[in-house]
Amino acid sequence: MTSDATPALDPAVAERLKRDDNGLVAAIIQQHDTREVLMLGWMDDEALRRTLTEGRVTFWSRSRGEYWRKGDTSGHVQHVKGVALDCDGDALLVQVDQVGAACHTGSRTCFDGRDLPVVTDESVTDECVTTDGDKAALEGDARG
Repeated sequence: MTSDATPALDPAVAERLKRDDNGLVAAIIQQHDTREVLMLGWMDDEALRRTLTEGRVTFWSRSRGEYWRKGDTSGHVQHVKGVALDCDGDALLVQVDQVGAACHTGSRTCFDGRDLPVVTDESVTDECVTTDGDKAALEGDARG
């Protein structure tokens, strides 16, 4: 996907990546100042190289089979503030300054209004266990 004239991803970075069978790594996009998770995209080596060197987030579109830079058509750009690789090398955390909506539906994030029903442990939400083993109500207990 890269030509001989295009610089390659830094080999020191490339060797740390654990790609899927299609050569892709998941990229979690997060608003840099609020830590809000905005979306998930996919990057190959070239998309990551562009993201690291051009100041805007570039993804590999699995459905279209091409690179796309967030905001080129919508104006909802993502300005890169930082990129980190997780401990296993199979996911990136890309911190951005998001302009406008991150989701193609127009939502601020791709997760807005998409909560799934979940069963929670009521005992965890209603009480806690202190370090000395005593149960204490979450509200109204001043023991800390």
